[in-house]
Amino acid sequence: MNLVIDRQMEWLIGGILGLLALASVVTWVLSRCVNSESAQATIQNLAARVRAWWMMVLVFGAAMLTGGIGSVLLFAVVSFLALREFITLTPSRPGDHRALFLVFFVILPLQYYWVAIKWYGMFTIFIPVYAYLLVPMRSAAAGDTTRFLERTAKIQWGLMVCVYFVSHAPALLTLPVPHYQGQNAKLLFFLVFVVQISDVLQYVWGKTCGKHPVAPHVSPNKTIEGFVGGVLTATACGAALWWITPFNPWQAAGMALLITLMGFFGGLVMSAIKRDRGVKDYGALIPGHGGMMDRIDSLCFAAPVFFHVTRYYFT
Repeated sequence: MNLVIDRQMEWLIGGILGLLALASVVTWVLSRCVNSESAQATIQNLAARVRAWWMMVLVFGAAMLTGGIGSVLLFAVVSFLALREFITLTPSRPGDHRALFLVFFVILPLQYYWVAIKWYGMFTIFIPVYAYLLVPMRSAAAGDTTRFLERTAKIQWGLMVCVYFVSHAPALLTLPVPHYQGQNAKLLFFLVFVVQISDVLQYVWGKTCGKHPVAPHVSPNKTIEGFVGGVLTATACGAALWWITPFNPWQAAGMALLITLMGFFGGLVMSAIKRDRGVKDYGALIPGHGGMMDRIDSLCFAAPVFFHVTRYYFT
C-alpha cells in the first residue's frame, strides 16, 4: 500500500491548510466584531472546532505521508478510542470482561491486520460472522446471565460500528481501481473530506437558516434547513473534486450525495444512543468536538457504503 504524493495531492494538502488558515482568521475577526453573548458563544464554539481541525488534519496528514500502513494504524487507534467511549456508556459486568479483552486486543487488531494484508474475504466476514459468534460464546462461558442479551448486543453493536464500519475507510487503499494505481489515498481523502465538510456545512446552514428541527427529541440542533443546505453544498464540493477520483463529475456528485446522506443518518443514530444514555457527548478527547465517536459518527455509516459501491462499480 505505497501511496504516491503527486502534484494533485500537494494541491489538496495546500488547499486544506489554506482553508484552515482562512477559517482561523475569520473566527478571530468575528470574535472581535460581535457583541451579543449568544453570538460570542457560537464564535467560541466555532474557534474550538477550527483548533481541533488543525490537530486532526496534521495527524491525518502525517499518517498519509507514512504510506498505507500509517493510515491503517491511525484508523485502528481511532477505532480503539471510539470503542472505548462506546463501551464506557454501556456499563458491563464481570462476566463481560474476558469478552471485552478479546474485542479490544484480539478482534480489533486482527480486523486491521486483514486490511493491511489486503485479504478482502476475511476482512468482510471476520467480525459479522466469527466475532459475532465468539463474543456471546465467551460471555456465556462466564456464567453470568443477568441481562445477558442486552449486554452482548451492546458489545456486538459497538464492535460493528466502531471497528468493522470504520475499518472500511483505510480499506479503500486496497481497492484495485483500474488506471488508478498508487492514487487510492485520494479516494480516502475524498471520503473523509466530504463527510467532514458536510458536517461543517450542516452546522453553518443550521446556525444561519435553521428553524425546523429534523428530530427534536434526538438531535435538537439538526434542522431541515441545515440538512438540505449542508447536503447540497457538500455534494457540490464532492462533485468539484471529481478530478482526484476515478469518477466523472456526475458520478462524483452521486457518490458525494450518498456519503452525505449516510453521514447525516449516522450522526442521527449515534445521537439517539447518547440521548438514551443521558449524555451530551461520547467523551472529551477532542476540545470543541467531544469524544472520538462524536467526530467519526458520520464516517462510521458512510465508509462501508462508499467502499462497497466503489468496489462494485469501479473495480
